[in-house]
Amino acid sequence: WPPQSPDMNPIEHLWNHIKQELNKYSTWPKVEFGSFGRVAVVWNNIDPGVYQNLIESMPRRVQAVIKA
Repeated sequence: WPPQSPDMNPIEHLWNHIKQELNKYSTWPKVEFGSFGRVAVVWNNIDPGVYQNLIESMPRRVQAVIKA
């Protein structure tokens, strides 16, 4: 189903970017709340170019789904 396709859902690619950024930390916080704080820091520091690339990729993604 195209609406559930990861190719058509740019947030999946954004989560992948966040996971990559989180993996750059050598240690994890000892408490669960600290993990949420770290995710918030990464989320708030996403470069606007990441968003722009996702936006610009949508026509290509739509064409690929139509073609498939």
